[in-house]
Amino acid sequence: MSKDKPSIPKGTRDFGPATVVKRNHIFSVIRRTFEKFGFLPLETPAMENLSVLTGKYGDEGDQLIFKILNSGDYLGKVKPEDLEKGYKALTPRISEKALRYDLTVPFARYVVMNRNDISFPFKRYQIQPVWRADRPQRGRYREFYQCDADVVGTNSLLCEAEIILMMDEVLSSLGLDDFTIKFNHRGLLAGIAEAIGANGREADLCVAIDKLDKIGQEAVNEELRQKAFSEESITKLAPIFGLTGEIQDLLPQLDTLLADSEEGKRGLKDIRQMLAFLSSFSVNKAKLQLDVTLARGLSYYTGCIFEVKVNNVQMGSISGGGRYDNLTGMFGLPGVSGVGFSFGVDRIFDVLEELKLFPEDSQTITQVLIANFDEASMQYALPVLQTLRKAGVATELFPESAKLKKQMAYADQKNIPYVLLIGSEEMESGLLNLRNMRTGLQERLTLDNIQKVLQNNLNL
Repeated sequence: MSKDKPSIPKGTRDFGPATVVKRNHIFSVIRRTFEKFGFLPLETPAMENLSVLTGKYGDEGDQLIFKILNSGDYLGKVKPEDLEKGYKALTPRISEKALRYDLTVPFARYVVMNRNDISFPFKRYQIQPVWRADRPQRGRYREFYQCDADVVGTNSLLCEAEIILMMDEVLSSLGLDDFTIKFNHRGLLAGIAEAIGANGREADLCVAIDKLDKIGQEAVNEELRQKAFSEESITKLAPIFGLTGEIQDLLPQLDTLLADSEEGKRGLKDIRQMLAFLSSFSVNKAKLQLDVTLARGLSYYTGCIFEVKVNNVQMGSISGGGRYDNLTGMFGLPGVSGVGFSFGVDRIFDVLEELKLFPEDSQTITQVLIANFDEASMQYALPVLQTLRKAGVATELFPESAKLKKQMAYADQKNIPYVLLIGSEEMESGLLNLRNMRTGLQERLTLDNIQKVLQNNLNL
């Protein structure tokens, strides 16, 4: 038997009961909102065929995929020349499967495999863990959950408007009241590149201007010079950095700046259509901001893009997404447009912890503890236990007779709001003692009245 102390792989975590309950609170709010907007749940296997995943994330992403060794003699098919050719030649011979890197590629694979059985537009949500062989550091793990929602098979900008509504509803329901949903459009970014005389170079341009908040305008300009942007282009870009104000003020300025760009005009048209849909709804807490420097998923997104930031904490984006035109093309089904987004559960958890926004009862599972004094009280309590559970009250009986102090400490530790005390006097009279652990109030009631009190106070 190994004498090594038990451990877990770097970049993974155990979640104790208190943490799991809080995470489940976040998951339940997200799941409830997704289903409210008509999204269907989907689950895909933890492992995919390696051929499904490779080539979808670029060379860097491919190196971060966790490969699974073939069963049995996994070296049986390896030849000496494979070793000489390096890992790219060796990997397919020893590994045919891998842990999923994200939920997007498995979703695309599912749509293609089931295209004759699903109805388009297809609205799905997925809440599952993914794995990346990244270097572990604060806020970055090798195993983490993604919460994705996508609509494929439609070009309607109503979908973009509803993404904003879902982001707003989830975060408002979690108690956040100071957050900004930033949006932009790939067409605007392409139009800006065109307007400054850098046609087709929006990727390089966006990589630089996306750092504006972190490094400032001068440093961005210097990076553009290093990427061989002309001084004329950098000068023409200056007014873009100065674009501020409300959405209705920015749009006319962008009309002027992008008047000669078809891509820019397409982006502005899409944004206006999305805002027209939004005008028919009410946004709860979110501040909406058109940010022309927002650039994400440059090799992936083709239309509107989104990002959410909480304003009163030091944290990166907690949600993001956008429109893509050819998700399923990688598997031989081209031309299926879609739009989707994802919540970063770990970051949302950290924000709620920092702002102390988890509900007081978020750690409460058991609602009533029945104290166990002796064999007689235990026998009397068994049908009481059954009655309360049938009434929908989460109830447990302390499994062995023990001092009341120990049982009360157990209730405190588990944040159980009520303790039911059944001694000889209670058994004789039929009036049981119900103690409210938060107020200290204790009442002698019949079991029927106890049910009514619990159902009222616990909102059952």
